[in-house]
Amino acid sequence: MSLIEFIIVLPLIGMLYLSLIRRESIIHMKKASLYGSFFILIMTLVLWGKMNELVGGFQGVSEREIIKSLNFSYYTGVDGISIFFIILTALLIPICILCSWTTVKYRLKEFLVLLFFIEFLLFNVFFVLDLLLFYIFFEGVLIPMFLLIGIWGSRERRIHAAYQFFLYTLFGSVLMLLAILLVYFETGSTNIHVLVDSDYSELRQIIVWFAFFCSFAVKVPMIPVHIWLPEAHVEAPTAGSVILAGILLKMGTYGMIRFSLPMLPLGTTYFVPLVYTISVISIIYSSCTTIRQVDLKKIIAYSSVAHMNFVTIGIMSNDIQGIEGSIFLMLGHGLVSSGLFLCVGMLYERYHTRIINYYGGLVYGMPIFGVIFLILTFANVSLPLTSNFIGEFLILAGIFNKNIFVAVTAAIGVILGAVYAIWLYNRVMYGVLKYEYIKEFADVNRREFFTYMPLIILIIVLGIYPNIFLTSIHMSVNTLVEFLYF
Repeated sequence: MSLIEFIIVLPLIGMLYLSLIRRESIIHMKKASLYGSFFILIMTLVLWGKMNELVGGFQGVSEREIIKSLNFSYYTGVDGISIFFIILTALLIPICILCSWTTVKYRLKEFLVLLFFIEFLLFNVFFVLDLLLFYIFFEGVLIPMFLLIGIWGSRERRIHAAYQFFLYTLFGSVLMLLAILLVYFETGSTNIHVLVDSDYSELRQIIVWFAFFCSFAVKVPMIPVHIWLPEAHVEAPTAGSVILAGILLKMGTYGMIRFSLPMLPLGTTYFVPLVYTISVISIIYSSCTTIRQVDLKKIIAYSSVAHMNFVTIGIMSNDIQGIEGSIFLMLGHGLVSSGLFLCVGMLYERYHTRIINYYGGLVYGMPIFGVIFLILTFANVSLPLTSNFIGEFLILAGIFNKNIFVAVTAAIGVILGAVYAIWLYNRVMYGVLKYEYIKEFADVNRREFFTYMPLIILIIVLGIYPNIFLTSIHMSVNTLVEFLYF
């Protein structure tokens, strides 16, 4: 068994072990899941350490035949792009366990098993190099997330939000499945190496690319198929919001990078104006919508729409800097948005409301929380020396030579981002102290502090010394761009 296959199997082992623990052994379940998730994180870091950053292609490739007559096999590998999404997934699971340590009291065993199941599916999404398997795991994540929102959601509308999340994402993916069948019957394979070396007619590329885009656009999400995201975030538990914002939103843009760009270069070029237009509209619209929200989770959810549409602009720039910036911003956004949702979850746990009008002057009773929230707010604004700044700067640098109008218009989103982020921080932390809540003030405890620290450290490290990650990403992106021009 290769190291990649071992990492994929680890969450299943965690699920099996948790299922054997008695339901009354709550502390044992929590500690076992936490230590198991840390071990999985260490294994992903070991995998990163074993990779050769000078190789742009896939490494650690293994293939296990599933159905020989259909030329269908379980084909896995990793490159400089996918490795960081795997590490991000492995990092967020223990953070989700820690943030749910005291809040999840109902069906704890099932909750923890679902977290490991989500990790297993996400590992497969980023490891598999087969288009059909990618689709299966890409859609498979819907099931545990549907349950996570519907069972452990915070309000009565959680069932509605779960169904909305499920139906929106499933609808777009039907077209993707039809496109995969079309590709399979033309090439006789769904293996990525076969697909990128196959010649498709321009019309075929346009049809398949658009079908893929319909599925990926819902996951990003882009206007007008974004409505499910604020609803899902508001009703989901804190762990659900962290997974959703931190890694699930990245599946759509990762799919574009992994399959749409190298497989369908003509289709990519054909739809550049459409994606630019939708992305710019999404950035401006979601930023303006964020300013008028009063629910803390909706504010962060709509800001995620703006940041993820920055990512799509960078991907469609067909430029090394732009694509590297997109990958970097995806990683940065995964850290920043996760941290902000942890902040909202912490406030909700203490004060049982997410309406911003009920908050004010929290800095007087929660100074440590105020500093943590300020760092995350600065990162969300893309302030220099934070991860998001590097990503957005590279995206704008990559797109500026291709389309100045798109670069300037998208940059307006950065200004609007500063408006809603600083407005949010000012309303929550400063202003008039809400005296009726003063007796309930409780600053960050030790468990919460260690939940935030990995995110904040990585945000600052990525902002100060991005080459740690860009060096590994560069060769893989360079190999990817070659498919667009040759």
